[in-house]
Amino acid sequence: MKSFDALPEQLEAKALLGAALADGPAHAYLLHGPAGVGKRDLALLFAAELLGDHARVARGSHPDLYVLEPLGDQIRIDDIRELRRDLHMRPFEASRRVYLVFGADTMNEDAADALLKDLEEPPAYAVIVLVANDIGPLPETIRSRCQAVPFRRLSEKAVRESIRARAPELPDEEVTTLSRVAGGRLDRVARLLDPASAKRREALLEVARSVYLDADFDANAGAEALVAGIAERGNEAKERAEESLATLELTARESEQRVRRAQRGAERDELLAVLEELEWWYRDLVVVAAGAEAAAVHVDRLAELRADATLERLLGAEEACSAVRAAWRDAEELQLSTPLALEALLVRLRRQLAGPVLSAT
Repeated sequence: MKSFDALPEQLEAKALLGAALADGPAHAYLLHGPAGVGKRDLALLFAAELLGDHARVARGSHPDLYVLEPLGDQIRIDDIRELRRDLHMRPFEASRRVYLVFGADTMNEDAADALLKDLEEPPAYAVIVLVANDIGPLPETIRSRCQAVPFRRLSEKAVRESIRARAPELPDEEVTTLSRVAGGRLDRVARLLDPASAKRREALLEVARSVYLDADFDANAGAEALVAGIAERGNEAKERAEESLATLELTARESEQRVRRAQRGAERDELLAVLEELEWWYRDLVVVAAGAEAAAVHVDRLAELRADATLERLLGAEEACSAVRAAWRDAEELQLSTPLALEALLVRLRRQLAGPVLSAT
């Protein structure tokens, strides 16, 4: 399907949806995989092909396209009830109606139960496309009634090409570093290329190194520096959301919920990105100490890594990687106080990594 070619990789997802267009679509699909890997774009292209009108689908103005996104943190039963009322209206122009449910994994239990009724016996003209970053919260009864369309993290090559197209002036070492830090997600590319993000990364790496280089390291101050960067990212997302919603006819409550969701989502993503890069920095200490520099993420910081990656620090760096991974899992699965969680993590990292510093003071 030529319209899918503009999106990088995701060959399995493209093949499944291309076959659906060729042979006739099923009544429901579940596009699932990490954020920022093309699910939303491919869902919209799929809808455009089904409805035969790319321009109006892109604008969100096609009368046979219904788009549902979470207001606030969840899709609630009232949202699904409204979708169900629309579901039983026959197509206006096209031969079918397409329903895109973004953030399907945020449906609460009542909303999921309500949607299940129409997934079991949908109208013949309806195609329902659920899009989710995580299928874990979705009930098995929902998943089993949809054709699964999996998405993967993009390759380093694909991310590097995106960075090079957006910022051709960057040196190769920085392009490689950013492509690895992006972790296979194009949504992070735009953020990493932003000058404000570059400053936040500098502050993050300064904290990561101060843990073991600064004899007077203060875990509370380090956590405050990281939290400030996370809050800054949230405020940026809030401002963008307010600008984009200014032209939409939404109630004050709806606008407030969407802005809050954008801010919280950005803060959560930034927290996870901070933890990922902390882990990669300490992993880089291990691989450089082991003589495997080609595997390092921060190839633009090899001089610092060579200086820091001592054999005395090797065991502590391995333990630090495990500690950050555990913190990442807790941050993704639990509702934590970000300042307290980061301070506790930095205290632990200090104990694991600062042996040579402490013994010298």
